[in-house]
Amino acid sequence: MLKGFRQFLLRGNVIDLAVAVVIGGAFGAVVTALVKDLLTPLIAAVVGKPDFSDIMFTINGSKFLIGDFINALVAFVMISAAVYFFVVVPVNAVMARARRGQAPPDPTTRQCPECLSTIPIKARRCAYCTATVAAA
Repeated sequence: MLKGFRQFLLRGNVIDLAVAVVIGGAFGAVVTALVKDLLTPLIAAVVGKPDFSDIMFTINGSKFLIGDFINALVAFVMISAAVYFFVVVPVNAVMARARRGQAPPDPTTRQCPECLSTIPIKARRCAYCTATVAAA
């Protein structure tokens, strides 16, 4: 029983997931600090006040805190933009640079000349329209 548990823990997926969760938590703190300490004051310098929590209205004694929603929405948009521009774009550029010079993979599918559906490259008959297809 313990042997199976040890094999489960030492499988690559479990270790990778644990590392991803720890790094994700640390990265979340970094992105939150970036937005809170750098981007929000930048907005305050341009617009005036970055806090919208005072905006609200009341109907039948119920308070609708629109300002808190706007704050959360602005934080989400800024965090998303920070992740995109500071993580996704640079990683895509590095990956594109690493793939430069590699030959594209051989195609495994082609189009049927009759119905234009995607069929395997070695197919002699289309599975969709049953047309006979010339060998590749």
